[in-house]
Amino acid sequence: QLQFVESGGGLVQPGGSLRLSCVASGFTLDYYAIGWFRQAPGKEREGVSAISSGDGAIYYADSVKGRFTISRDNAKNTVYLQMNSLKPEDTAAYYCAAASPGHAMTTYRYADIYDYWGQGTQVTVSS
Repeated sequence: QLQFVESGGGLVQPGGSLRLSCVASGFTLDYYAIGWFRQAPGKEREGVSAISSGDGAIYYADSVKGRFTISRDNAKNTVYLQMNSLKPEDTAAYYCAAASPGHAMTTYRYADIYDYWGQGTQVTVSS
């Protein structure tokens, strides 16, 4: 059974940091491009970052560039999202997702190319 488990969310003050983890089971993560998405109440799901399989090309949304870093550890079947300088507007449920290879990097921000999704982890940035 293909499954993602996200962890690392929580409550943090503005300016703080969190590292989200996305562990895959039932499949080999390095075959897939992995994306991180977030969704705040009343808002659409937003593509935050993605990393391709193979060449490891990376996408960041403009809203997180310079603050978030995506990485993958294929030996651990895990993808990370390091989030620094967090802002209240980063508050959302964060999800990881896997897409089959072959998509253009420019499409990784769109949820509809992803085949498998985790259950999400909540990030709340508040003082």
